[in-house]
Amino acid sequence: MRNVDAAGLGIGDDHPPRIMGVLNVSAESPYDPSVYDDPGEAAAYVDEELIGEGADIVDVGLESANKDLDVLSAEQELARLDTAVETLKSTSGDAVWSIETRYHEVADEALARGFDMVNDICGFADPEMPRVCHEHDAAVSKMASPPDLERPGAIEDVDEIYEALSMNGFTDKTILDPAFGGWSEAKTHADDRETFHRLREFRGYGRPLLVSINRKSFLKTIAGRSTEEALPVSLAATSMAVERGAHVIRTHDVAETRDAALVGAELARDRLRSGRDAGDVAVEELDVTTAREAERHLDRLGADRDVARAAAVRTYELTGLPEPAVGALRAATAGSEGVDGAAFALAGAADAAADPPSATDGGEPGATGLLVCTPAGLSALINAASDVSAPLDAALKTIDAGRK
Repeated sequence: MRNVDAAGLGIGDDHPPRIMGVLNVSAESPYDPSVYDDPGEAAAYVDEELIGEGADIVDVGLESANKDLDVLSAEQELARLDTAVETLKSTSGDAVWSIETRYHEVADEALARGFDMVNDICGFADPEMPRVCHEHDAAVSKMASPPDLERPGAIEDVDEIYEALSMNGFTDKTILDPAFGGWSEAKTHADDRETFHRLREFRGYGRPLLVSINRKSFLKTIAGRSTEEALPVSLAATSMAVERGAHVIRTHDVAETRDAALVGAELARDRLRSGRDAGDVAVEELDVTTAREAERHLDRLGADRDVARAAAVRTYELTGLPEPAVGALRAATAGSEGVDGAAFALAGAADAAADPPSATDGGEPGATGLLVCTPAGLSALINAASDVSAPLDAALKTIDAGRK
């Protein structure tokens, strides 16, 4: 996993989760507590409620991302930049300053006047954006979007998010954002939830991840909460996002989100990482739990993606197995003749005889056992054990349908 240096702030697996606090200088922005048009008041808010509560990054929005409002031009955004720059210069706290924009002209001007990084909500739909960020040696958060400056985040099929993140390439300091939220009418809460379920998949590019899930509707509706009541669901999701590999959490609720992110980082699964000194063979255990996640890393390396079918192991407990089903499973997985990538253990059979079981060696009716398999092993097992027991065929079909 590549780490990113954002004006001296490390972002990535080698660093703690970073908190991006939000400041809006757009009167039309929907979340009133973060909206200011007076630089003095905005600076006080940043010092007290963002940096003062633990924000590592201050993200300044020049316009609302509300899809029902007209999109500002680059010239209109530039007209608002003075307020943002005056706010930056008036603060006393130490943080990385990010400008949220879709235009390279605005990014160029903001970086020249003191901003440290860019939050591109159109994901390089402006093809000049990566050049500008590279020339300023600035980190840039790139949100998954169509190649359209007026449709930020409007990817309407979850399967298209990953490819959209690569639009117009990457800089050395690119951070990826899979785009949570109602960026288009066609995007549903179910789509956002699926995106969250697949969060590890977006680590496949080997770059840090940013998520913006604070008080989002796809979380509020789970618990039936209004925006004002939605902080607890946001915090629960924050811990889960960090555990699943997110590195930057964008939020309006800095102190609480920081705590939730630290819990997620502390309780995340430890992965082996060693040998990064000169001359050593470096080892990094990838954060992979499914074959699809493994495929993304194989694609990144230009390797054979078929290897992914052996990269994820699932374990299933099967109960109520009839005798023929047990016999078929044992015969299909036994010894050197058994299928690769699948194993079956019958409950209470730890001391069973070593003789190879046959398809009729079924044990007690209504038995219980554990099936351990890779995706490739499951496919081979289905071929080897089918047509012996209708209940087993149905169970294996259900497993195959649900393993993705």
